[in-house]
Amino acid sequence: MKKTASKNAPFDPAFLPHLAELIDYGEITVGVLEPVGCVATAVDGHDCLAMLVRRDGETLAQLLTRLDLAVGLAFAEDIFTDEVNAPRKK
Repeated sequence: MKKTASKNAPFDPAFLPHLAELIDYGEITVGVLEPVGCVATAVDGHDCLAMLVRRDGETLAQLLTRLDLAVGLAFAEDIFTDEVNAPRKK
């Protein structure tokens, strides 16, 4: 098995700047929420900034990147993303 990143490699907060800022006082969660499936959430202690549903074929890095962008939108525009409670396409 080929390793692409060292477990000792430092995290570069420039990769996910909004999440890096948020975890100083809030939290992110990634996991399974039945019956929705895999979700990623971001909260700041007062508000749920974003709740995203993992898309078919979406990697963890892609999901976290979308979460970072959604948190940035909440920070800058007070727009909160909720894919968990939104009507789902069949």
